Amino acid sequence: MTVSEKDPYREPVGWLRCFRGIDILTAMTLVAELHDFRRFQSPRGLMAFLGLVPSENSTGDKHRRGPITKAGNTHARHVLIEASWHYRHRPGVSKQLRKRREGQPGWVIGLADRAQLRLHKRFWKLALHGKSTNKAVTAVARELAGFIWAALSLKDAAATPKNAIVDSYA
Repeated sequence: MTVSEKDPYREPVGWLRCFRGIDILTAMTLVAELHDFRRFQSPRGLMAFLGLVPSENSTGDKHRRGPITKAGNTHARHVLIEASWHYRHRPGVSKQLRKRREGQPGWVIGLADRAQLRLHKRFWKLALHGKSTNKAVTAVARELAGFIWAALSLKDAAATPKNAIVDSYA
């Protein structure tokens, strides 16, 4: 039995593995590096902690947004960006993903499916509008962090209204 199959890791690792591009190593890295997700009051807090938000240089009426801040945990940001590359492919559930989802709550699987659709659409919208693929993947990683926050912070998702989960970080 591996560490990921024991408490307190079993449940959050199982939930994260429902997402495309996240398997045991990525899930364990995120859970171990970020510890308790409840310390982030909103998904934007998690995004900022990971350094996935744009920097800003504002003076007066001028607002200039720059590259991501790269603050916070470098390792967690790196594995999240690596996982985000999977969303450039057409949405679908492979045999391996189907097997990873066995025995997981329906609300987590539904959230992961909505993430797959939204993030694939986001990647291609940015890529087709001339953004580099690296920038598109970084934007997808930022939104994926929001979905991960929702999966690990909203444990009473069955009682949460359907759109509140997805709209909570937009």
